[in-house]
Amino acid sequence: MDKILRIDMGAKGGPKVSEGPLGDYAGLGGRAMTSSVVSKEVPPLCHALGAENKLVIAPGMLTGSAAVISGRLSVGCKSPLTGTIKEANSGGQGGIALARHGYAAVILEGKPSTDDLYKIYISKKGVKISVDNSLKMLPNYDLVNKMKAEYGDKIVCISIGPAGEMKLGAASVAVTDMETRPSRHAGRGGVGAVMGAKGVKVIVIDTADSKIRQPKDAEKFKEANRKFTEGLRSHAVTGQALPKFGTNVLTNILCEAGGYPTYNFKEGSYKDGAKISGETFAEIETKRGGKATHGCHTGCVIQCSGTYVDKDGNFISKQPEYETVWAHGGNCGISDPDTLAKLDFLDDNYGVDTIEMGVTIGVAMEAGLLPFGDGEGALKLVEEVGKGTPLGRILGSGAEVTGKAFGVERVPVVKGQALPAYDPRTVQGIGVTYATSTMGADHTAGYAVATNILKVGGFVDPLKPEGQVELSRNLQIATAAIDSTGMCLFIAFAVLDQPETFQALVDMINAFYGLSLTGDDVTALGKKVLSMERDFNARAGFSAKHDRLPRFFSTEKLPPHNLTWTMKDEELDQVYNW
Repeated sequence: MDKILRIDMGAKGGPKVSEGPLGDYAGLGGRAMTSSVVSKEVPPLCHALGAENKLVIAPGMLTGSAAVISGRLSVGCKSPLTGTIKEANSGGQGGIALARHGYAAVILEGKPSTDDLYKIYISKKGVKISVDNSLKMLPNYDLVNKMKAEYGDKIVCISIGPAGEMKLGAASVAVTDMETRPSRHAGRGGVGAVMGAKGVKVIVIDTADSKIRQPKDAEKFKEANRKFTEGLRSHAVTGQALPKFGTNVLTNILCEAGGYPTYNFKEGSYKDGAKISGETFAEIETKRGGKATHGCHTGCVIQCSGTYVDKDGNFISKQPEYETVWAHGGNCGISDPDTLAKLDFLDDNYGVDTIEMGVTIGVAMEAGLLPFGDGEGALKLVEEVGKGTPLGRILGSGAEVTGKAFGVERVPVVKGQALPAYDPRTVQGIGVTYATSTMGADHTAGYAVATNILKVGGFVDPLKPEGQVELSRNLQIATAAIDSTGMCLFIAFAVLDQPETFQALVDMINAFYGLSLTGDDVTALGKKVLSMERDFNARAGFSAKHDRLPRFFSTEKLPPHNLTWTMKDEELDQVYNW
């Protein structure tokens, strides 16, 4: 990856393509790349849907190589949902395809003066951009089928659905998986709306004759990769629980811990949790002829995804993730797996973040638009979003907008972004991450659940504030670094428990690039990324007062532990003091 592809969508006479060397961005990948470009090149006070914002799409440092589970893709911009800097992360084949074409980043700049819709085609022959208004308002699955008919089967698509075209705050960027299904999403922060504002419907990447990236020291790289793989496969989470039951293995665990937000964050355990658990989904998938174990991209050795089919064996959706099952399930009181799989498909097809959409529907239920537990009603609400009705546009703008529109007090958001599937009153470490993350409420920014609940990397009592600031700080630093490598965040389970697996990761990076990095250098990278992001946010007008949870977490006790959020503001303000 030795070049950056820039596409000025607002150039006079039509979109203009330019390729250049990495320059100041040499050695960066993934989140380090997206946050560096956004922090340096995007005016923090710009309108997120305006010409000054940029959408940066970047493979990780090891993406496209033989390194296992290294195919993640980062999508960065100023977020139209939060107003902060944003990096949304996705699996699928997009990162691998771009990396193997030599691109360390694709940067969409400017804004078209017309309402024409564009497609971008990348192949070994170069880059071609063309107007194709026949794609307008196509859902992602129909769009990808049309691209396959036009360009053949050896393609990868990075696309938006109708939500992105309408520039809705919950809009995601879809990335096709190994079966060329648009089932993997850079979901959070409204990155799809920014792609829509650039007038780009789809980026098609031709993978014919693309070649794997080669390391500087092949033997050392191969040995480090082997040790790294062994570490992942030997760990109880990455080698057993996730492959067998997927991320949704957490449903029963969090219900038992009392940290599973239910009925729009009123209760901490769902009475029907077992009906929508990872164990139940795996059983249904296996019985019907789907798959309970599946990878989202080439080279995945954890295989935490799956394929969900109906009673006749017809595809409904990818195996819904834990966050998706929670957001549409326990949070909304919906306990039918088929309905949850259909909601997952609709979210992917229309191009909306499943967390934001599920939390939004929970807020709508709180407002009385439909009762908790109404699965059919929830499906109809997502259809409203896809159609772009007035109600659909409100819902597609996210939980905060929906709460304001319908006068709801309990709206679980930080910096405008919906909270994920862990209640901070009983998982206090994740509450610190929600409050202080540079990107609004985001569990992946510093996954304290690992240590609070799963006892990975030690144990910090989830019910008490002591030790949570240090835990979240260290995890946020580590996460920023991992997001830059292109590695799946789930490697953290093994890395936290196995020093030799962490060393194998460092050895892989060194062998690939001919470097001599240490563990301290990896930590320094994470701090550098976070510092850039914090600086951008400060220039955009954010301060310590924005690093707070909604008031109701401090005033409403959560059953079954009947606890409130007790972390003091002055403690939260210490997270970035390293």
